[in-house]
Amino acid sequence: MQKIAILYDASQIVLSTFDLDEVLDRILHTVRDYFNLDNGTILLLDKKTQELCVRNHFGCTQPPLNLRIPLGTGLTGTAAKVKRPIYSPDVHKDHRYLKSKALKSTRSELAIPLLVRDEVVGVLDIQKDIVDGFDRETIDLLTLFSTQASIAIQNAELYSREQRRTRQLEAINAVAKETRALMKLDALLPAICDLVLQYFPVDHAILLTVERKKLVLRAHKGKLHELVTLGFEMPPNSGICGHALSEGVTIVANQAKSHPEYIAGFKETQAQVCVPLVSLGQKVGVLALENETPDSFRDEDIHALEAVADICADAIHNAQSLKKAEDMADTDGLTGIYNRRHLEKVLIAEIDRLSRYEHGMAMLMIDIDHFKNLNDEFGHILGDEVLRQVANLFSKHLRKADVVCRYGGEEFVVLLPETTEAKAIAVAEKLRRYVENFHFPGLGRPLTVSIGVADFPEHGSTRDALVKAADTALYAAKDAGRNKVIRAVAATESAAVK
Repeated sequence: MQKIAILYDASQIVLSTFDLDEVLDRILHTVRDYFNLDNGTILLLDKKTQELCVRNHFGCTQPPLNLRIPLGTGLTGTAAKVKRPIYSPDVHKDHRYLKSKALKSTRSELAIPLLVRDEVVGVLDIQKDIVDGFDRETIDLLTLFSTQASIAIQNAELYSREQRRTRQLEAINAVAKETRALMKLDALLPAICDLVLQYFPVDHAILLTVERKKLVLRAHKGKLHELVTLGFEMPPNSGICGHALSEGVTIVANQAKSHPEYIAGFKETQAQVCVPLVSLGQKVGVLALENETPDSFRDEDIHALEAVADICADAIHNAQSLKKAEDMADTDGLTGIYNRRHLEKVLIAEIDRLSRYEHGMAMLMIDIDHFKNLNDEFGHILGDEVLRQVANLFSKHLRKADVVCRYGGEEFVVLLPETTEAKAIAVAEKLRRYVENFHFPGLGRPLTVSIGVADFPEHGSTRDALVKAADTALYAAKDAGRNKVIRAVAATESAAVK
């Protein structure tokens, strides 16, 4: 009757659930309750490394969860290798017993391989604190039970793999759908990180893009704490990411901190996967995934991650191509600075923002004095070079937040966000002096500029009004003899003069 009851319970385990953790719990509960045992462990076989790994346990003493036993090593490893139960009545007299990895109270041990069609799934390992604690009938019953338990474990693993494949296909479809709708890099890169975290068992997702032959950290999401900030640059071929990109292959470092190429970017990282992003033969970046648990990236996840990476690479490449096209449309072909088209867009956006937050802004309208005479005297080639040199001077001596544009011909416009009128006049004077004191190669005389300064909203609360005020001030500077800075006149002042 006991045999029938055990087999019935084993059958229920096989049929009642496909959740692996639940199957393992029920196997151990059955073993504990029917055989009155104090300690038992299930170790599953890692087919890649050919090692047995602790997966579940019952008893007073917990074995290390990171314990790994090679096939042929110890009682459990031997049982798995020879594919038959190994019983040691007195472990202290058994040379196969691993004292360094065992429970101190163990005196007798039974290791039963979990087999399905002669293929090892794992090992059921049971210990007692007395010598010769297992009789022959108990060993036979446990061996019989382990056959049913093996089927339950394999069914659960098969079901888990199918579920994982289904989720992976959903992830691939979701990423493809979401990335198609995003054409701006600033929105696309964080969205990719969010999607990876949503569909894959990953603690942190990182995106690095190739810029100026370097890998630059552009987006990351997750629960790990950063050691580097956005914009962090990695030299070519450095780190696991750099090598993955240069070799064009995915690199899995399940023991990241012992990997010779690992560069720490996040505090808790123990495992890392780096997938190169390649679109139409062009290397665009790396998708890096990090976990705080070592050996946590499975082979069955890598192919799906690579499929996601291919989709992301194409999306990033498309977004970068669009940005380049937009930059070209907004850039002056001669000087390399922004053009009037870009100025119009920025000016409208800034006025809208500043109107809502009641902040100020200044505009400098700049004209090179007697530029037509310069062209006539020295030729257009030198004139073009002068324009480039002036644009470079302005860009070099202004803040990153300031916007420098070629307005047309020899005219330039500079927008100074969050700048008072007094500060704007000081900046204009500085630029005027830089030009006056700069030695332009090929030009045998000094070059000067005239500058009109207008303040938002005092001199104009709309785009047209502000431009007109700055332009009027510029012509006042020219009328005053050139090489001067003149501030615009507010509407109230103009009315008072009249």
